[in-house]
Amino acid sequence: MAPRKVRLVVDLIRGLPVTEAETRLTFLKRDAALPVLKLLRSAIANAEHNFKLNREALSVKTIFADGGATIKRSRARAMGSSAPIRKRTTHVSIVLSDEKKKSVKSVKSVKSVKSVKSEVEGEKANI
Repeated sequence: MAPRKVRLVVDLIRGLPVTEAETRLTFLKRDAALPVLKLLRSAIANAEHNFKLNREALSVKTIFADGGATIKRSRARAMGSSAPIRKRTTHVSIVLSDEKKKSVKSVKSVKSVKSVKSEVEGEKANI
């Protein structure tokens, strides 16, 4: 399947908890959803079995779809010529994390700025 089609599905589940991502992929009406769902379930099973992680705490940290090998075929065309057919493949990588998202508070730093007027008045007072 072409990477362009898979990226549409992959972008929908990035950053979600695995339970919600699995639900979305189950009901998504795209052909790419089935292989991505299979990959997600395999990653969850690996995390549970190999690393003894809790399924409820897992979330999709990163997921991306890169282009794989392109299979080249040809199709017969008019007057004995041929046209190329490129059958694209995709490499999908997924990383699951059990870290809870921490809310980061943005801190605004306020500079105290002296007004030019008060500095000028201070100089006049010193003279």
